[in-house]
Amino acid sequence: MTATPSPARPVITDAAASDRYEAHLDGELAGVLEYKVKRGRIALIHTEVLPVHEGRGVGSALVRFALDDARRRERRVIATCPYVKDYLTRHPENDDIVVGRGPAEDS
Repeated sequence: MTATPSPARPVITDAAASDRYEAHLDGELAGVLEYKVKRGRIALIHTEVLPVHEGRGVGSALVRFALDDARRRERRVIATCPYVKDYLTRHPENDDIVVGRGPAEDS
């Protein structure tokens, strides 16, 4: 019996100088999530996964990383990217840090 290799998990880093999170698979750039930080908030603006890496969970991993990073830095999240909004609809456990969704609403 031959073992099927498990898919590689993306390695995600904060490329702060470029205002984006980067996901790498096998050392190759697989996707990015662009953001802007202002006044204790992070706006998640645009998610893009390179076509060769689509369907491998790269986009979800980027959003998860961004949300965990925002929580760790005590930032509120503004979701402007349609992919991020869709992710948040599927994962309401993150609503507490999302502007317009959580109980501790900011103006």
